[in-house]
Amino acid sequence: MLENEFFAGMLPLFDNLAAYIRSGGLVMVPILAVSLVMWVLIFNRVWFMRTLYVKNISRTRAGELVRLNQRPADRYKGANSLLVREFLARRTRDSDLDGYILDETVMGICTSLDRYLAAIRVLSAVAPLLGLLGTVVGMMHTFEVITVFGTGNARAMAGGISVALITTQTGLMVAIPGLYMAGWLTRRSRNLKNRISATGIYLRRFI
Repeated sequence: MLENEFFAGMLPLFDNLAAYIRSGGLVMVPILAVSLVMWVLIFNRVWFMRTLYVKNISRTRAGELVRLNQRPADRYKGANSLLVREFLARRTRDSDLDGYILDETVMGICTSLDRYLAAIRVLSAVAPLLGLLGTVVGMMHTFEVITVFGTGNARAMAGGISVALITTQTGLMVAIPGLYMAGWLTRRSRNLKNRISATGIYLRRFI
């Protein structure tokens, strides 16, 4: 009963959303597609970086594990745990070679932190450009109406103006939080890379 009431209450919201999308015209489709892809990538990066922050081991414990050649417990998923686990999987017991392997492991993890960040920034920049495209399309439609009917047909003119305004608004609504999240993820990635690099330098004394 409660579920039926919930869906009944949400139905007008879905109808308004569908009407809003229709009033923006065909340009709304790529804008919404860009938004969907962008947020999928953002949630992927947030979850990945959160995993590297939580359930971590200390730098001292990481050094002990490398000295004992012992992998961290599976419940530890943090950055130091990942570094130790991947390094020990490739360790050769040749100190010179292991130094190169450790550096390569650090570089590999740091590179993985930057994955998709450039794509998120590009998608955030594309969204307002698509909104601008919708503005151009809407104004062209408005001028066509004026050419055919003059300025007396306000209803026909309103359609083109609606497309222009709604697509611009939607493009900015997608771009602004996207740019903020791109900056936030970049800062978080930088902090993690500094932490991993520092741990890598510390672990060299144990190989």
